[in-house]
Amino acid sequence: MMTTEELIDNLAVSVDGDKTDREITVFTLSTCMWCKKCKRWLNERGIKYRYVDVDKIQYAQKAEILEYLKENYKSRISYPYMVCDKKDVVVGYDPNRYEELLKGGAE
Repeated sequence: MMTTEELIDNLAVSVDGDKTDREITVFTLSTCMWCKKCKRWLNERGIKYRYVDVDKIQYAQKAEILEYLKENYKSRISYPYMVCDKKDVVVGYDPNRYEELLKGGAE
């Protein structure tokens, strides 16, 4: 039986970048303008990340991932939903918060 983390690993699309010191996973919707802005923000800064377009996966997989996010991060689900180093979460498009996290300013 595959764990939810393994499921996410299998579904996630990796985007290469020069900055690799953080493990960033972004949960997005393929049609969401704010999600596109989030990806563009990461791309423009050369940050390595991976993403899962949750509207493009099977319903059961989506339900499992959303349950996992709620249990592990206790944040409301809204997109984009960025997880940094499996501990910090940014809900919604928030470049100032991204900046803080990626500088290591958030504890």
